[in-house]
Amino acid sequence: MKVLIVFALALAYASGSALRSGLDGRITRGEDAREDQFPYQVGLSLKIGSSSAWCGGSLIGHEWVLTAAHCTDGVDSVEVYLGSTIRDSPKVKHHVAKKDIIIHADWNSRTLRNDISLIRIPHVDYSAAIHNVELSRSDASYDGDEVIASGWGRTSDTASGVAAHLQYAHMKVISNDVCKRTYSSTIRDTNVCVSTPAGVSTCNGDSGGPLVLASDKVQIGLTSFGSSAGCEKGYPAVFTRVSNYSGWIKEHTGI
Repeated sequence: MKVLIVFALALAYASGSALRSGLDGRITRGEDAREDQFPYQVGLSLKIGSSSAWCGGSLIGHEWVLTAAHCTDGVDSVEVYLGSTIRDSPKVKHHVAKKDIIIHADWNSRTLRNDISLIRIPHVDYSAAIHNVELSRSDASYDGDEVIASGWGRTSDTASGVAAHLQYAHMKVISNDVCKRTYSSTIRDTNVCVSTPAGVSTCNGDSGGPLVLASDKVQIGLTSFGSSAGCEKGYPAVFTRVSNYSGWIKEHTGI
């Protein structure tokens, strides 16, 4: 049977990419980012009771970060890292309380539908190291387009340490019909999928992070889930399709 169960890894993304501290890694088989190469990349240290977790995000405005709902669901507070290439050396860091987190009202943790959320931060000035990303508002499929994912997620399925250096990987968008051969009805129009040949993939710890077009760096997706078989097994990686939520984002942020 070709269809794989995705929820085990999705929950690993949720409570562990949101990985608990000490279990993080980075994008599998990625490359080291240059200083200021991804000024829109955000790191999120999530506080959940006495535990902590890690996710990615993207800066979309002077006061707004976009990330995944499964990252922020149930958290008590977030430390927002801006302008980091070395993970623990941000140019700016803000503490954000739960009241400044907006999770999509129709987020469903069982089906992973509407996996998107917003974090309001104190105003940040733009610089070479910190700058917003442009969001896609197009209904294009992007099938076959080259894209770039970035984050501090796991480097392999057996990795166990927090990545010190921001990673990125070039990938290619595949059609949702092809993606459904792996994930069946879990894939909807609100998703975008990429192929992961040679084990190059997003992984636990990359959740909520940006997927941008290689051509113009417009963000078309944010990391949502993958296969329970593992990140290096060659199965598609799945993202929330940003353009489907442009109205929701504008309603809450004005962007």
